[in-house]
Amino acid sequence: MQDDDFSLFKSEMRGVKPLKYDRADTGKPKPNRARLATLRQAATQRVETIKVDGLSDQFVIDVGAEDELYWAREGVQEGQMRKLKQGQVGFEGSLDLHGMKVEQARDTLWEFIAEAVRREIRCVRVTHGKAARLDGKRPLIKSHVNTWLRQHPQVLGFASCLPRHGGTGALYVLLRRTMLDGRDE
Repeated sequence: MQDDDFSLFKSEMRGVKPLKYDRADTGKPKPNRARLATLRQAATQRVETIKVDGLSDQFVIDVGAEDELYWAREGVQEGQMRKLKQGQVGFEGSLDLHGMKVEQARDTLWEFIAEAVRREIRCVRVTHGKAARLDGKRPLIKSHVNTWLRQHPQVLGFASCLPRHGGTGALYVLLRRTMLDGRDE
């Protein structure tokens, strides 16, 4: 620095006290590295065992064995749903969930719908069965499928099948189609 720069700097800094510490106090205590390592390890193990698919079991709509199921997402045309209910929309894939446990049925259903959407399939059939349980309660898989399909973002609607395709033990499921090759929803 030149003398006039130095004297100018010195005059500007008059009354300023130098800091005693070169680090700011954040108010946080230093982390316990051993505890953090344990928490990270536990979190890593949990992530491997939990599969997040968006289908919740928090609230399951109980349905009877012979109950006809019908649901349409808002905005789906009534005419399209009427055709689905009458079996006039051909299904190109079918899934049978008979004899599966709830978790296995959910995973299988999620993967099946994902594969159908990838293949640009418009309608599938899901057979859930309608067997009454030994404890006298309503059909377990049928109730869960009814709830899960309402939550799935790719499902536009569903209706119980005609008797020749499984009746109230199966569903026609109308799927959202992505816009490929100039086709639209």
